[in-house]
This record gives sequence, C-alpha cells and structure tokens, in this order.
Amino acid sequence: MTHYIKLLFLLAFFLISCNKQKKQTEVTQPNILFIFTDDQTYSSIHSLGNNEIITPNLDKLVAKGTTFTHAYNMGSWSGAVCAASRAMMISGRSVWHANQFRQHWKKGDSISKTWGKLMQSAGYNTYMTGKWHVDAPASKVFQKVIHERPGMPRDAWNHSKMVAKFDSISKIPNAKSASIMPIGYNRPLSINDTTWTPTNTSFGGFWKGGKHWSEVLSDDASTFLSIASKKEQPFFMYLAFNAPHDPRQAPKKYQDMYNLDNISLPKSWLPEYPDRHQIANGDNLRDEALAPFPRTEYASKVHIKEYYASITHLDAQIGKILEALKATGKDKNTYIIFTADHGLAMGRHGLLGKQNLYDHSIRPPLIIAGPDIPKNKKVNADVYLQDVMATSLELAGIQKPEYVFFNSFKKIAQGNQQQSNYKSIYGAYLTVQRMIRKNGFKLLVYPKAKKIKLFDLNNDPEEMNNLSLNIDYIPKISSLFKDLKELQLQMNDTLDIHQLNYYQ
Repeated sequence: MTHYIKLLFLLAFFLISCNKQKKQTEVTQPNILFIFTDDQTYSSIHSLGNNEIITPNLDKLVAKGTTFTHAYNMGSWSGAVCAASRAMMISGRSVWHANQFRQHWKKGDSISKTWGKLMQSAGYNTYMTGKWHVDAPASKVFQKVIHERPGMPRDAWNHSKMVAKFDSISKIPNAKSASIMPIGYNRPLSINDTTWTPTNTSFGGFWKGGKHWSEVLSDDASTFLSIASKKEQPFFMYLAFNAPHDPRQAPKKYQDMYNLDNISLPKSWLPEYPDRHQIANGDNLRDEALAPFPRTEYASKVHIKEYYASITHLDAQIGKILEALKATGKDKNTYIIFTADHGLAMGRHGLLGKQNLYDHSIRPPLIIAGPDIPKNKKVNADVYLQDVMATSLELAGIQKPEYVFFNSFKKIAQGNQQQSNYKSIYGAYLTVQRMIRKNGFKLLVYPKAKKIKLFDLNNDPEEMNNLSLNIDYIPKISSLFKDLKELQLQMNDTLDIHQLNYYQ
C-alpha cells in the first residue's frame, strides 16, 4: 500500500510540475510590437549617420537593439510601391508570387495564410491600426482593427488658385482638366510660393478628422497596450503609420525645428534625372510631380525640410508608444521591430519618389530590440524588410510555412549567424527596371530604355559612378546578368532581359 501511495504522490507531483511549466511557457511567450512607417529611407535617423534630422526616440531604439543597415524592398508591380511591399509582408511571398496571391484575397480566399492569422493560430491577440493598402480586408487578417487608413489621404483641391501652377496637365496623373488641380504639387515655384503649407489644417490630408493621423495611431496603440496588459494572451501589434508619406504635414512646432540654411542637398542631387522619361514614366509619376521640373535647390530643400519635420513628429509618437509599453510592464518580454515599406529619393539623382531601384528608394531602416537581442549593434548582412514576418514567426515559436519565401533574421541579429540568408538581392519595378545586388556590386537593367548601369557600392554608396561602359568590368556584368536571370526564374519573373546582355 505504501508503494502505491508513493506512486500516486509522484504522479501528482509530476502533473503539478507539468501544469506549472505549461503556465510558465504561456506567460513567457513573447509579445511582438511591429512599427511600420511609410516612405522612410534608411538615412533618415540621426544616430545612423544623419546629423541634420532630429529623431531622439528612434535613436534610443537603435541603442536598445540591433540595426540591419542593408534591408531591401524587393520591388513592385505598380507605381504604388507600398501596396506591393505590404502584400509581400502580409503573405510572405516574393513580389510576383504575391501579385498572383493577392487575387485570391480579392475573392475572399486564403486569408488563413496571412501573417495576422498565423500569429492568431499560435494564441496571439492580434491588433492593427493605421495604413493598410492591402487587398485582403484588415478585419479578416487581424482580430481587432481600428482607424484603418487608405494608401494616402485624398489630395486637397483648389480650382481657382492652382491652374497657373502647371505648364503641363500630364504632370498630375488622373487630373481631368487644367481647371482642376490638387494642392501641394509642382511646388514651391519660388520663395514667395505659399499656395500650400504643411501646417494648414484646411488642406485636409493627415489633418482630416481634426487630429493628425500619426497622433491618432499613437493614441490607438496606447489604448490597446493598456487593454492587452490585463490579459494573459501574448499580443501581436501591427502599427502602420502613413507618415512620412506626402502630404508631409506636421505641426508648426516640428516644422520650426528645421531651418533651410542648415539643410544640405544630397551628394547625388540633380536638377533632372536624365532617364526619367524612358525609365520611370517621366512626368506621369505622381511622386515626381510634387516638385517643379527641373528641380531647384530651394524646392528640394523645402521638401527635405518637410520630410524631416514629418519624421520628427512621427518619432515623438513612437516615443509615446514605447512609453506606454513600458508602463504596462510587458516591455521586458516584448520584441520591437521597426521598419518602413521602402525608402524614398528626396532629391537624390533628381528624383523624389520610390519608383526606382537605387538604394535610397529600396532601403528602409530596420531595427529589432528584445530580450535576447544585442544592444547598439549594427549588422550589414543583406536582408529583405519582409523578413520581419518570418522573424516574428520564429520568435513566436511558429513553424514557418513552406509557402513563405522570406527568412528569419533572428540568428543574425543575435550574432549566431554571420552570413546573409541570400546569396544576392533581387529588385524589380514594373517591366521597366530590374536589379541584382551581389558581393558589393549592383547591376541595374532597363529593358525598355535598353540601358544598363553598374555600381561598386563599397566605393560608391551614392551610386553616382556608372561602370557599365568600363571594359574592365565586362566579366562582372556578364556574371551578374547570369545571376539575375537565375533569380528571375526563382521569382517567376517572365520579363525578357536577355537582349541587354551585350557581354555574354
């Protein structure tokens, strides 16, 4: 009898221990706080090398975690590059596969294979606020959605004042006549041009609704964090700012932080990009129509000033979110991932937008901070920004589905892996541009313009010295062409670039 009592005691002790261990596992499952901005280039954070911009909260996040200095957006099938970037992020699929997959979303199919649903299946309380711009309904991907925003605010219009500002209606896509023009384009024409200001709330944009959208988002996030802190469930928050996308509006306090005299032009600044008509649909790109053609130094500095002010205002909202997280006591068991959907030119190469494959337009900042992530560390291994989906799955203990193309960078961030998960980085924009980046070189291919460009990124990070006509680089060009065509097969990219390989 004594023997049986001992066995029962041991069995009870075993069951109690297992139950306790299970509860501990549930409690310690990490939270994921994903902060996503729009149109923010990699060089827009003070502590990452930009001495002209003010970003104290992002600087703290850099110090708190690991920064990937070479993160890339893979490209886009449309001028709305953000839509393609987000579709890849939510689906885990590479650019052309994501383009095909989103057709299922339009029919209401395959929602279960999205990022939010995968996190929910592992027991996460999922939440989304801000910019969506994905074909799948946000409410079907996340359990809680509030203040879902479109790709960008609607343009403000002024029939009487704007007519004279444009010498060509083609500069404003979708405008039906010269009598109707959106405010905020082709400006400023001079120092006296005050037809649009970033602080004028009557122009709508991010002011629509009475409160700046970035501030609404930080309020939403703080409220949700307060609610989530009272639950045992881990949370996954998808916080998507519309800023610093145009219209680059911010309160006067943030505009006044910057003086045009202290803003420098980029090294690669040009009055006009030489190939814009052949390569990027010229005047009809909405992003490019924001400033006058040809670019002036004054107009470029005004746009950069407004861009910086928008980011500094955004930075303040991120600070509020991180303070709210700390107040919950959940911060020590939360991974914070910060990135943007792509970069932005902002005057480099005579361009303003993201409809190109130069680094300024395809590279966003990417930072991860969390319980076992090294502090104040910089990693130059190539990653895709969409790797954040696979990374969050690994952090949550979820087996990555086979259909997810992108890879977790957790081991790289922790220092347990030195090499990139990719032998090369692929880039595409519509049918007019292709790119491969490998071993410090970038090959740009322009099928319609019948041009190629080669850059040595280690010695020419601003991509100003085209080496494609230098015969010493013929072997490098031929090798990169071969690798790019192999990548095209992998990506289901059917665009024929064969005729441009002069050196095969």
